[in-house]
Amino acid sequence: MNLRTFLMKRLMLSIFVIVGLSIVIFVISRVVPGDPARMALGSKAPQFAVDALRQEMYLDKPLISQYVYWAKGVVTGDLGKSLITKRAVLEDVQEFLPATLELALFAGVIMVLFSIIFGALAAKYRDTWIDTLIRIMAYSGVAMPSFVLAVLFLLLFGYIWPIIPVLGRLSTDVLPPPSLTGLITIDSLLTGNLAAFWDGFKHLILPSLALAIGPLFQEARLIRSAMTDNMNKDYVTAVTGYGIPSRIIMRKYLLKPSLIPAVSVMGLDLAALMGNAFLVEVIFNWPGISRYGMNAMLQKDLNAISAVIIVFGCIFVLVNIIVDFIVAYLDPRIRLGGKI
Repeated sequence: MNLRTFLMKRLMLSIFVIVGLSIVIFVISRVVPGDPARMALGSKAPQFAVDALRQEMYLDKPLISQYVYWAKGVVTGDLGKSLITKRAVLEDVQEFLPATLELALFAGVIMVLFSIIFGALAAKYRDTWIDTLIRIMAYSGVAMPSFVLAVLFLLLFGYIWPIIPVLGRLSTDVLPPPSLTGLITIDSLLTGNLAAFWDGFKHLILPSLALAIGPLFQEARLIRSAMTDNMNKDYVTAVTGYGIPSRIIMRKYLLKPSLIPAVSVMGLDLAALMGNAFLVEVIFNWPGISRYGMNAMLQKDLNAISAVIIVFGCIFVLVNIIVDFIVAYLDPRIRLGGKI
């Protein structure tokens, strides 16, 4: 199977996944108790106003017709109007998505980098105090939810030791850069605003750490376990007998194949960071799409709920495709030029 065929197969499967997800989310959002029109207008609104809004939202139509109207809008870029912000949902997504993307990407870099470092160190110095320390940290990190870490960071660095900003994306006295990508750190670098870059970078540290620590140590344990198993393989004994330096054996012959099981988990964790970020965003007052989606669920804002979940679904699908390519690169048995 060549690269083009592989890509087309993954894209076709992804389309079916997105369509199926849209149907499931649409049905669930419609069968949840409560009238969205009444919730949007309030309990004191006259019935004729509620009926008019229901007609505007096609809520007076059969469920299948509602889905057809909604799907046509999604295909054409019309995600409807938010009952909370009173704006087009597409505008809300464009405003809030970059903040969560920046947070998730920064947390993902921390997660991938340090999981490899800790996992490799634990495997290299297995059954020593270094291995024991990393395993204790791993158990603690996996057991502690991200929102608990967020609260601890807020208390520690917001009140006891205020050396890092804890709220928002930028300090009030820092001029934000022009919005090019929506990512403050990237936009600051592109426009040469180093003050905004440094301030935005500091604001990213604590929420990113709160999100990354749990999956980081989970992946470190996977890497450590895989490297420990591979140390007993015949090919490692062979290359060791040839006198190849230990650092090359660790990097090329142990770490690379040991990353294969961890990469799939990393991909899922990276995509899950966005969905898991809503409590962290609330605690750190981060204006992201996860918090926006949670508010939409509490207010039963149907258009906003559907849009947010479709966005998250597309991100999961995209990450899975990227992970497939990375695994194919790492594992010689499933090269893209051969059979997959």
